[in-house]
Amino acid sequence: METSSGTSASIQASLSGRYATALFSLARDASAIQQVEASLATIAKALAESADFKRLTTSPLLGRVEAGNAIAAVAPVLGLDPTTTKFLGVLAQNRRLGALPAIIATFRELAAQHRGETTAQVVSAHPLTDDQVDALKQQLRARVGRDVAVDLSVDRSLLGGLVVRIGSQRIDSSIKTRLNTLAHAMKG
Repeated sequence: METSSGTSASIQASLSGRYATALFSLARDASAIQQVEASLATIAKALAESADFKRLTTSPLLGRVEAGNAIAAVAPVLGLDPTTTKFLGVLAQNRRLGALPAIIATFRELAAQHRGETTAQVVSAHPLTDDQVDALKQQLRARVGRDVAVDLSVDRSLLGGLVVRIGSQRIDSSIKTRLNTLAHAMKG
C-alpha cells in the first residue's frame, strides 16, 4: 500500500488506523480482502443489531481472556473468515475491541482505495433497500466520476433523507437539517 497520499498517512496515524492497516496488509497478503471485508460487514451488522455483542466489545469489566474466549465462541456462529477471527483475538488480547467500528470503517476505506473506488459515508433515517443503495451508488458515480463504495449507517434523528460524505464534500438532504434551516429563517 502506498503511504504517499495524505489519506493513507492520516489513516496510519490513528490507533484504529494502525490496526486496520495491519489487517488490510494481512488480508492482501492472503488474497482475502473480500472475505475479510465480508466478515467485517457481518461484525458491523452484529454491533448494530445485538446489544449483547456490542457489550462484549465495549465492556471494561470483561478481561482479556474472557473477551478472547467470547470472540472465539462467536466467530464461528457469525461465519467469520480465519484472518478476521485471529485479528479479533488480537484485539481482545490488547483490549481494543471497542475500536472495532473505527477499524471497520478504515478497513473499508483501504479496500475501496485498493480497488480504485471512493468511499462515501451515508447516513439515512431508515435502512436503505438494496435497490436504493444501487441507485445511490449510480448517482454518486455520476457525480464523482468513478466507482463509489458506500459505508451505510442509520440515524433516526434525521427523520428522513440522507447525509452523504465523500472526502471533504458533504451532501445533506435530511429533513432534520431542512427543519433547522427553516427555524433559523423564521427567527429572522
